Amino acid sequence: MPVSRRCLCCVKYLMFVFNLVFWLGGCGLFGVGVWLSFTQTEFSSLPLSFPSLSAANLLLVAGGITMITGFLGCLGALKEQRCLLVMFFVILLLLVLTEVTLTLVIHIFHDKLDSKAQGELKEGMKIYKSEPGLKQSWDNVQKMFKCCGVTNKTDWYVVLNGTLPTSCCSVGRDQCIDGWSEPCYQKARQWLLDNISSVLIFGVCIGVVQILALVFSMLMYCQILCAEKHLD
Repeated sequence: MPVSRRCLCCVKYLMFVFNLVFWLGGCGLFGVGVWLSFTQTEFSSLPLSFPSLSAANLLLVAGGITMITGFLGCLGALKEQRCLLVMFFVILLLLVLTEVTLTLVIHIFHDKLDSKAQGELKEGMKIYKSEPGLKQSWDNVQKMFKCCGVTNKTDWYVVLNGTLPTSCCSVGRDQCIDGWSEPCYQKARQWLLDNISSVLIFGVCIGVVQILALVFSMLMYCQILCAEKHLD
């Protein structure tokens, strides 16, 4: 077996292994997104800017794209087709650039994004009395997290004419006077950070695998070209 062919086989199986790990990582992200979605069904009527709901959707999309990209990489490696490898490289490069851009945007503008999300949630509170689904979602959130309002319990005063919903207090009270002191946005955000830290570490590992997959896809592309030249 020529040296170029041996190099191609080596790169081929290395790329297949990396893409298999990449695909499994996508399955993991998608699975966490599904789990997070199911845990949030009790307040699914809230706007998607609610921290845990937006995280669930983001994980579902990221996991789905990662699974498809990993599958393309595995197929390209096994078939040794340059068009599949180029397609895989382009999609993965765009994915990496999107991830880096999103990370920078979230890091730089996190205060503005938080303010915008809180504003959307406060706007949604205005139909609390007229929308049964939204009312049930807010009640479930406040009972689950033992919180009241978006940024403060006074958020409800504008909506309910200076009163608080019963879900702002302990179960069994007909009327809520004082209410929980902690805001729901920060409480939900903290809950998300406490439960998602392992996923963030996992995401960093997936990022490293993505970079390596980019390198190996280009190496394999070059090796296929080299092997074809030797055959000619």
